[in-house]
Amino acid sequence: MTEQVGRYDAEDITVLKGLEAVRRRPGMYVGGTDARALHHMVHEVVDNSIDEALAGACDRIEITIHEDDSVTVADNGRGIPIAPHPVEKISALQLVMTTLHAGGKFDSASYKVSGGLHGVGVSAVNALSRWMEVRVRRDGGVFQQRYERGIPTGPVVRTSTARGRRTGNVTTFLFDDSIFVGVTYRFETLALRFREMAFVTKGVSIRFRDERTKPFPRETSYYFEGGITSFVRYLNRNRVTLHQPVYVERRIDDTNVEIALQYTDGVVTSEYAFANTINTVDGGTHLTGFRSAVTRTINDHARRNNLLKEKDPNLTGEDTREGLTAIISIKHPDPQFESQTKVKLVNAEVKSQVENVMCEALSRFLESHTREAKRIVAKCVTSARARQAARKARDLVIRKSVLESMTLPGKLADCSERNPSNTELFIVEGDSAGGSAKQGRDRHFQAILPLRGKILNTERARLDRILNNREVRAIISAFGTGIGESFDLGGLRYNRIVILCDADVDGSHIRTLLLTFFFRYMQPLIEDGHLYIAQPPLYQIRSGRKVSYAYAEDEKERLLKRMGEKVRLQRYKGLGEMNPDQLWETTMNPANRTLIQVTIEDAAAADRIFDMLMGSSVPPRRRFIQTRAKEVKNLDV
Repeated sequence: MTEQVGRYDAEDITVLKGLEAVRRRPGMYVGGTDARALHHMVHEVVDNSIDEALAGACDRIEITIHEDDSVTVADNGRGIPIAPHPVEKISALQLVMTTLHAGGKFDSASYKVSGGLHGVGVSAVNALSRWMEVRVRRDGGVFQQRYERGIPTGPVVRTSTARGRRTGNVTTFLFDDSIFVGVTYRFETLALRFREMAFVTKGVSIRFRDERTKPFPRETSYYFEGGITSFVRYLNRNRVTLHQPVYVERRIDDTNVEIALQYTDGVVTSEYAFANTINTVDGGTHLTGFRSAVTRTINDHARRNNLLKEKDPNLTGEDTREGLTAIISIKHPDPQFESQTKVKLVNAEVKSQVENVMCEALSRFLESHTREAKRIVAKCVTSARARQAARKARDLVIRKSVLESMTLPGKLADCSERNPSNTELFIVEGDSAGGSAKQGRDRHFQAILPLRGKILNTERARLDRILNNREVRAIISAFGTGIGESFDLGGLRYNRIVILCDADVDGSHIRTLLLTFFFRYMQPLIEDGHLYIAQPPLYQIRSGRKVSYAYAEDEKERLLKRMGEKVRLQRYKGLGEMNPDQLWETTMNPANRTLIQVTIEDAAAADRIFDMLMGSSVPPRRRFIQTRAKEVKNLDV
């Protein structure tokens, strides 16, 4: 018997008025309700100040996180208009703050270029805030309006008379903790974004202050007169470079194209694309045009100057971008993004605009700097040879995998569940720990891959050498995804990949080597939320028959005080010291364990950290270690 279909009449149509739609579906406007979406709220407000800077009306922006988690963004721009809107008959300030798709950026009269063209950003932030207050200084006065969950609590009021000619906005808001549950702002995440903004908006000062830290506020400021050239130098400060940065800025039609690039002697490619100062993390037409120009120009130069032999095939894009650091920043009067979160630019005309500018600038540089040009082409040729060797090695890995029992390495202890969404793989350090993990696991859904020793440092090696490493081959075969340009997340055999290492220096080193490999060659694995780090206990504390585990030093001290004097303390030096049932109980049992999900908050920062920690340059790494050692010592004191 079929179920009766419910009625569907005119009164069943729901109309969401005002900003109610934003509160119902926050993911459509800020990307969700997690920590990333919370930080995006701040970005939306700051982007409005950056737009004032792009209009030439602002050169100072100040952001403050207060003790109660409210955020203030202040600028010295023109200030939001206060006068009544000629059609809507309410203050323009109230209209902008409470109405979707209302703003001054839909035509080119007020803003030639801006990042926020949808008229959604700040009103969405207002809707998702417990309260918001906006103070506007303009027209000889200071005006203010307060909102609660997007609804004005009263009209726009004039609070005082403004002296002098200073203008600007001060926006303060407190996110709604009934929507953003259990999350808060992270200073480092916001600071990285503000640094990027300062790089791509040269001549603008950005000051960031966090008043939650005690006893003194945490504070940083950014100002870069050199703009994106300074950005390239910053990213390459720990690398050996082949030439001075190449910089070009040119206007085509109404689009301003600005590019800075520099080759290094490394194997890592670092490309960052911005559209109207928005970091388009998924690239888009501006990045596509840049890549096409670099490949074409280097091939043309190499052919004209006999740096490529006649029988040699053309260099590929992968060859010409190895070791390249580049910033591509375009400013467009009408940028089109895939979504409100603005992760990808889709304007078709931008591809040819960027390509034309880059071809001309790079060709001119190569022709006038012959020695540097030879170095660049030689590096690209070496990359091509390594790529061909890597393809052979990769094919060999695949052929061997097919012969070795359905692509599975011999040391892998697989699980019986065949649905990848229900399975997890533990990458375990050493045969001893691997034995305990194999015995302690739930064989139904948990697989174990023990590693013998440390894998190759993939930060300093090309792919052909990496694929000759036995442990790397085992990982690739176990995952089922391939690697590098042939990586396919659809082939992933396990929903969770869990790194399980000893809680000591060697364990930390192995974990870092694995993270370096995954970041450089399997980044979608991290971006799609499949990579985790297990947290084994540091201590077992026994009092009579009662057994407790401590995962940190402060937790150990609390347990010792609570359990009294007659206790037995055992420090686990390695996973192999734990019995299989102990490893299951503390580290592998989903009911008790703690897993840390690995995410990429800022690709440029992650790139720099991996390069510093695992790259060939020693002095920056030494400075980093010495600084952190002093910080830890001060904390201990």
